[in-house]
Amino acid sequence: MLQSLSGIPVHSLRKECPPGACVCDRESLLDSAAADPDTDVRILTLTQEQERRLLERIGRVSSYDDLQHVAGLLYKQLGVVLRIAPSPREVRTVRGFLILLEERPGLCKKTRQAVPAAIRKCLESNPDIAFAILNAHDLLGGA
Repeated sequence: MLQSLSGIPVHSLRKECPPGACVCDRESLLDSAAADPDTDVRILTLTQEQERRLLERIGRVSSYDDLQHVAGLLYKQLGVVLRIAPSPREVRTVRGFLILLEERPGLCKKTRQAVPAAIRKCLESNPDIAFAILNAHDLLGGA
C-alpha cells in the first residue's frame, strides 16, 4: 500500500465518495499518481473538513479583490481554476453569473456544486462584488 503520493501522506487525502454518487474519477487519479510521481494530486488534499472551512471563507469575502484572492488560493493550493463571469445573456440577479470550477480528475461533484452556491450567496449579500464583476467584464462601461 502507498504511504504517500507526491509527498502527500495518503491518510490526509479526501475519502472516496460512495459508489455511483460521484464522477470525480478519484481512483484513476490515484492510479496515475502511483505510476507517475509528478501527477498533480493536490485536489485530493481537500478533505470534507477543509471544504467546510473553504465555504466559510467564501462566506466571509467582502470585496472583489478578496474574491479574486480566494480564487488565486484555490489555484495555488489545489490546482483548481475558478471562473466567474456574467452570462452571455443579461444579468438581472446573481443567477445571471456563470460560476464554475473547471473539471479535473479528483474534484468531487459536491465541491463543484457547493463552491458556486457559496459564491452566489456571497454575491447576494454583497452586491458591490457583483457590480465589480460586471465592471471587470466592461459591462458597466468601467475598466
